[in-house]
Amino acid sequence: MIKGSAFLKNYGRSLILLGSIAIGCVLGLVFKEKAVIFKPFGDIFLNLLFTIVVPLVFFSLSSTVATMSDLKRLSRILIWMLVVFIATGIIACFLMIAAVGIYPPAEGVTIALPAHVEAQPQNIGDTIIKAFTVSDFADLFSKKNMLAMIVFSLLLGIAASATGPKARAFIDFLVAGNKVMEKTISYIMLYAPIGLGAYFAYLVGVFGPQLLGSYVRAVGLYYPVAFFYFFFAFTVYAYMAGGMNGVKVFWKNITPVALISWGTGSSIASIPANMEAAKRMGVPEDLREVIIPIGGATLHLEGSCLSAILKIALLFGLFHMPFTSPATIFMAIGIALLSGTVMSGIPGGGFLGELLIVTMYGFPVQALPIISMVGTLVDPPATMVNATGDSICCMLTARILNGKNWMAHHEHA
Repeated sequence: MIKGSAFLKNYGRSLILLGSIAIGCVLGLVFKEKAVIFKPFGDIFLNLLFTIVVPLVFFSLSSTVATMSDLKRLSRILIWMLVVFIATGIIACFLMIAAVGIYPPAEGVTIALPAHVEAQPQNIGDTIIKAFTVSDFADLFSKKNMLAMIVFSLLLGIAASATGPKARAFIDFLVAGNKVMEKTISYIMLYAPIGLGAYFAYLVGVFGPQLLGSYVRAVGLYYPVAFFYFFFAFTVYAYMAGGMNGVKVFWKNITPVALISWGTGSSIASIPANMEAAKRMGVPEDLREVIIPIGGATLHLEGSCLSAILKIALLFGLFHMPFTSPATIFMAIGIALLSGTVMSGIPGGGFLGELLIVTMYGFPVQALPIISMVGTLVDPPATMVNATGDSICCMLTARILNGKNWMAHHEHA
């Protein structure tokens, strides 16, 4: 009986979410297109998450940096965070390269090219400037400008820390704001079973049939590879970070993040659940409150790296070009890393990443809709890998910076 109570305490919330999603899927299969009636209940949950994520990221980043007595610690966190992001992204790329070599996504597939596609000229320099900065203070507090808001939050935190005792009241405000946001998240998550169940009913009922057709081979490759990476690679990473205890705490706490990211299709919407999961895993506060907002909003997207390689391999196959030379493969990895890191934080970055694929290899612009459709179809597992990978990167960074005993002071919610 005690063991059963402990199991429910540890996994009860995950089981409730899984049960509600299962009910939603059944409702979607029963109602089919009419399942659109459930969408408003899912939209309420999604809107609540998007509403809380901007103040959450602002307060968590600025308060964490402001309370750091040693800014060298911050620089080390940021450097090792980037190293882990890039390393895991490269590993994801090589996995998909191996997969498309074994199972070419375009083999036996015929996809008619659109007759004409308008491609708006893109000034990459202006786009990057707009991503990192905004022209009005009010524009910072929009999820469309997350990267600019993160830069501002870091600067604000550093300035508050450098001001010293005179900024004590302001720092206390930031810390209190962070605590209030955490409490608000806990209230929003009470609605998660209803919101996710309704959203999955809508997704299965309305979009389920669209997963078939000309893209079934590419989709049929991506989903198993993404799940393999999710279960196998993340287990290995968790073991590297904390041994068997690391594996245990990761899989014990990551289910809500995986389900929310899959259902909403948004890494940003998953940040609140990810912050809570990392806390339960025992990730030090300064690490989780810097890495997860930055990773979830902008810089860490292993699922997108997997997707970019698949898109490139699909186009190479459709245009009967060999995807085998080292130069081609290394360029593909570079494009995938840009798509999954730098461009992910830019408004419209998904399109820019796809445009980069087309222009770098000289494909006709009519190829854009093809890879855009692939991106849409593989978005659920890609987002799941993106979001859950942020917690893994927190664990790995904690192992690097805090040593093998980083879990000794494990926090319990």
